[in-house]
Amino acid sequence: MAGQGAHILAPEGLSLSASERAFFAQADPWGFIVFARNIAHPEQLRRLTGELREAVGRDAPILIDQEGGRVQRLGPPYWRAWLPPLDQVRQAGEGAARSMYLRGRLIAEELRDVGIDVNCAPLSDVACDLTHPFLKNRCYGDTPEAVIAASRAITDGMAAGGVLPVLKHIPGHGRGEVDSHLGLPVVEASREELEAVDFAPFRALNDLPLGMTAHITYAALDDRPATQSSYVIRLIRDRIGFDGLLMTDDISMEALGGSIAERSRLSLDAGCDVILHCNGEMAEMEAVVAEAGRMTPRAQARADRALAARAAAQPFDAAEAEAELAALLEGGA
Repeated sequence: MAGQGAHILAPEGLSLSASERAFFAQADPWGFIVFARNIAHPEQLRRLTGELREAVGRDAPILIDQEGGRVQRLGPPYWRAWLPPLDQVRQAGEGAARSMYLRGRLIAEELRDVGIDVNCAPLSDVACDLTHPFLKNRCYGDTPEAVIAASRAITDGMAAGGVLPVLKHIPGHGRGEVDSHLGLPVVEASREELEAVDFAPFRALNDLPLGMTAHITYAALDDRPATQSSYVIRLIRDRIGFDGLLMTDDISMEALGGSIAERSRLSLDAGCDVILHCNGEMAEMEAVVAEAGRMTPRAQARADRALAARAAAQPFDAAEAEAELAALLEGGA
């Protein structure tokens, strides 16, 4: 039996059109991702996540970027507003890890309620003075130790709420001085610096089931972006030790050159398992599907292993968790 599609796709609007239903049924993407353009209110979002799963005839994973702060697809008035992660960690002080656990658990509660079971977090990049503002306050700290502790905590919180994490951006985006949505960051740090700092959180979290690559070039390693570098992908697998399902960051970001089809092919040839395409444009999705095809047996095994880790949410008192989080933030401040 052929594997599922080696791609994660996104709907265009608040509900599926007839053409989208037919396309998704034929393409059979491994999963879907939703954005603010797909979200109006909880009832609508539950309908949409149901439509997406109905289109492929299975309990497909549905992803979202719900980091909190600037990258927050669900927000008021129906969902909580969150501090940027770096602000929360700093405000909580010694209670940072516990605060991140509670953050993850509360986010998971909101996501599962509307049919979303994968969150594109933790963001385990190590912040530094050079980090571009598009990323800086989305980070969890400026040392590997701080990032590891906060990443593990938020991951555990999401898992307790039945939501799978996506480890990003492997093997590290913290030194990027360019917004990779608009251009390609090139990092000049030495291999030794990268190993000691940037790669360290990803080694510590290499047991997570899903990961996302960084659209960034490490001059000391290769002249190609990590997403399209077979050398860097082997490093992710062998040196960092990550053997989960590895998706690209959004393939339509301008850090990558060439057509959507070319970007997809180069990424798969380098060793990525799945292409992530986010903007919902049908012509681009058709190009991704045509180029990516079906997952390899090894990628499918990783995908199956990841979904086997999905679990029911544990009992939880949201009001109690909110009160504890508020006390941690007040006490740390």
